[in-house]
Amino acid sequence: MSFDDVERFESEVARFYNAPYAVATDCCTHAIELCLRHTEANDIEIPSRTYISVPFTAEKLGLRWSFYDWEWKNYYPIGNTHIIDAAVYWQENGYVPGSLMCLSFQFQKHLSLGKGGMILTDSLSDAVSLKKMSYDGRQPNVPWREQDISTIGYHYYMTPETAKLGLDKLEQAKQSKPREWGIKDWPDLRNMSIFKTKEL
Repeated sequence: MSFDDVERFESEVARFYNAPYAVATDCCTHAIELCLRHTEANDIEIPSRTYISVPFTAEKLGLRWSFYDWEWKNYYPIGNTHIIDAAVYWQENGYVPGSLMCLSFQFQKHLSLGKGGMILTDSLSDAVSLKKMSYDGRQPNVPWREQDISTIGYHYYMTPETAKLGLDKLEQAKQSKPREWGIKDWPDLRNMSIFKTKEL
C-alpha cells in the first residue's frame, strides 16, 4: 500500500460522480472544515436537521452561523457558500457543478470504510490547495523535508489503508442500490441543550 492507492481511489470516486477532481480526507467533517477554511466562509446557514459535527465545526472555526429549515434529501448546501454536505449521498454522475461536495465513507454510509471522506470539485486550483491543506501543507509523494512548506496544513489526509479498502469495495458499492436519506433521519438540533443556549 502507498499513497498511489489514495490517488487511485480519488480518481475512481471522481469518475463515478463525474467530478473533475477529488481530494480524499480522513472524514467528512474535516472535509467540510477544510472547505470552510479554504473559502474563508462566514455568516453561514446550517440545516437544523443534520449531524451535530457541522455546527460544532462552525463553532470551532469561530464563524457566525445560524440554523435554517430545509426539506433536504440526500444532500444539502451550507447556506451562503458553494459547499455541499453530501455525507450520505451516493449517486453516479451526482456531482453538482461549481460546488465543493463533501462525501463520507463512515461505517453507516453506502461505501462503508469505517472512516474517511472526500471533496469533489471542478476547480484545479481548489483541488491543489485543499490537497495541501489536508496533508500538513505538503505536496503528496515528495518528502516533506525537501519541500518549502508555504501554507498551513491540517493532519486530515486519508491513509493508504483506508483508500485500499475503498478500492476493494468500490465495485460492490457501484452495483448496489443506496439508501435514501432525509431530514427525518436526524433530530432537530435546535431542541438540544447545547444549541438552545448558544446559537451564534
